[in-house]
Amino acid sequence: MKTVILAGGKGTRLWPLSRELMPKQFIKLFNKGSLFQKTVERALMFSKPSEIVIVTNEAYRFRVLDDLRELGVELPEDNLLLEPASKNTLPAILWATLKIQEDFGDSIVSVLPSDHMIMVNDAYRDAFKRAQKLAKDYLVTFGIRPTKPHTGYGYIRPGDEIKLGEEVLGHMVEEFKEKPDFETAKQYVARGYLWNSGMFAFSSSLFLDEVRKHSPEVWNAFEEGGDIGEIYRKTPEVSIDYGLMEKTEKAAVVPLNTKWSDLGSFDAIYEVLEKDSSGNAIRVSGKKGYHVGVNSHNNLIMTERLTATVGVDDLIIIDTGDALLVSKKGESQKVKEVYRTLKELGDERVMVHRTAYRPWGSYTVLEEGERYKIKRLTVLPGKKLSLQMHYHRSEHWVVVRGTARVVVGDREILLRPGESTFIPAGVKHRLENPGKVILEVIETQIGEYLGEDDIVRFSDDFGRV
Repeated sequence: MKTVILAGGKGTRLWPLSRELMPKQFIKLFNKGSLFQKTVERALMFSKPSEIVIVTNEAYRFRVLDDLRELGVELPEDNLLLEPASKNTLPAILWATLKIQEDFGDSIVSVLPSDHMIMVNDAYRDAFKRAQKLAKDYLVTFGIRPTKPHTGYGYIRPGDEIKLGEEVLGHMVEEFKEKPDFETAKQYVARGYLWNSGMFAFSSSLFLDEVRKHSPEVWNAFEEGGDIGEIYRKTPEVSIDYGLMEKTEKAAVVPLNTKWSDLGSFDAIYEVLEKDSSGNAIRVSGKKGYHVGVNSHNNLIMTERLTATVGVDDLIIIDTGDALLVSKKGESQKVKEVYRTLKELGDERVMVHRTAYRPWGSYTVLEEGERYKIKRLTVLPGKKLSLQMHYHRSEHWVVVRGTARVVVGDREILLRPGESTFIPAGVKHRLENPGKVILEVIETQIGEYLGEDDIVRFSDDFGRV
């Protein structure tokens, strides 16, 4: 089986935990690897690394590569497809499937979203084995058996059984249902409807034929060819459900009885986290993260600082250092409205956390004010920043850990802990970690403009403009 992993979503419903440059699939929500890494591990159950195609975008390229490196997984370079624009799931899956067809010929393909939580058990393995048997003749989706009425998921109404001998492999799909209200959801569960998981399996040739038949606008954009930027400009934005699965007569569903969540809201995160004796789900991070609760019940609290709650129930409290969200449980789906407002205001906190990840390591904004910003730079062994220059700011670097090789103008120097250097505005400079341990540098920026776009790159190991 070949596998397509979809890793391009922005995760706007989990702001401020999730940001555009660090969406939920790359956050280590459960301290045991990111959701993306867990998805890769599931893909490796049925596919070799060379048989996995990942669709993401340029902004997440190095995040994907870093997560793969942590797992010790190396994919062929051209198995990472970088979308020039977000056009929903159907164009992404079509692009990946065309590549699989070109590389391997007609193949059984599974499609896995990278931002879901799912428990791998015998039922999971069995469901994929049954889907493999169906995939030559059907476009298979996986339906999760509901544990309760849920208004945040779409539903699938299963129809006639599909058998191989006496073995029931799945069901024909009678109907897809949009997210219902609570009373309708109760009726769906009572009638045996399934949650729509967003996972699929099919033969590549069948999928391509059905896309050609039911979504000609998407198909024609790829058929006409050109570079991927031109193709994506021509293709409409459409989901695989709306553009294909709701139209085809070959949709089948395999029921899947395992713990699953799309983690599409903080309410969903509360449901899957362990609770204390007061029903609180607590997740603290960082050296200063701690929670003290007095007469507080059934709250979700995620914080990286000392947080105390007194006499509060059924709240969602998310503190990321640079932003604080407080919401009633049951209302967290509306967080996307906060995100939309901040986006319209041009607030950079929709884009990036205080800690931003780069291919060379990361930086954390420790303090900022008018005309100054203080960062902690963490540079991985053997990595170096681009050779660059700033028009509007000077920088002062102090090494606190490791050894730094620094280029300032035509000078090259080595700096050890406690040593420093000054880089005037307009001077080319570069920071490198030549050692075998992490390099940490405190950077103080001073200037009239301190935006991240005041960078002129002259050379870069990572191909950035």
